[in-house]
Amino acid sequence: YISQLKGIEKLDDEIDYSDCDNWMFLPEENTKAVDTIYLYPSAYGIAGEVEDDIADIDDVNMRLMAIYYASSQASIFEESTNLYVPYYRQFTVSSLVDMIEESPESLQYIAARDIYNMLDYYFENCNEGRPFILAGHSQGSVWLTVVLEDYMKEHPEYYERMVAAYIIGYSVTDDYLDRNPHLNFAETSDDTGVIISYNTEGPGNKDAYNCVVKEGAIAINPINWKLDDTYATNGIADAQIDTHRGVVICTSMENTPEMKASLAEYLGEDSLHLYDYSLYSNE
Repeated sequence: YISQLKGIEKLDDEIDYSDCDNWMFLPEENTKAVDTIYLYPSAYGIAGEVEDDIADIDDVNMRLMAIYYASSQASIFEESTNLYVPYYRQFTVSSLVDMIEESPESLQYIAARDIYNMLDYYFENCNEGRPFILAGHSQGSVWLTVVLEDYMKEHPEYYERMVAAYIIGYSVTDDYLDRNPHLNFAETSDDTGVIISYNTEGPGNKDAYNCVVKEGAIAINPINWKLDDTYATNGIADAQIDTHRGVVICTSMENTPEMKASLAEYLGEDSLHLYDYSLYSNE
């Protein structure tokens, strides 16, 4: 399957993460006690048609979109942690969705090229033994599920310092946790060493196809930190777990007709995927 991807030969060239140009944020000084590594959501191919399925590391439009996403997502962690944001070579949404559905075994091979390489550099040169948070959204969260399943299993000395992994905008499933007994899902707001995950939808998405919502998905309510269907609100948005679908249902906002049309193919018209962070980050 990998050989069919346009531009896959780019992965033959290793990214030099000692070069600060390959980081959006690379702290010169670590003034906080905890680090955060953030992987941005799909930014390649969002601003227009692209020729290849995989981006160049210096693709201008990908970087601009990544900066835009980080300004509202990664910034949540900036005040209390040392923020690390690498650039990495992304796939278009369509090629990534096809890969997950048709060739999931390819994900580890691809993650080893940029993401594992980046983590090796970070742990060997930057971390200095501090606790750390992993945070992602959408495509970034896809790669973090691979990191947790594979890289952290091979590096328990790193994993034992993980405060939490925010797998937001992608599914963590019962099957995934069964395959990975070294991983634990959050049950309360003060758990550590755990996965925090949810996808946000409006009620109208109940039976819709959503490429980030998988069978057996587990979600935690980002307001009350419960796994059941207890209703909660933070004054900005509400949240209630649909325990059957494994998503957070929010009734506080509705997509515009234009937004519904743009989301329909991959996420469903009533998906609130773009607001997974912003709806609940003030709580």
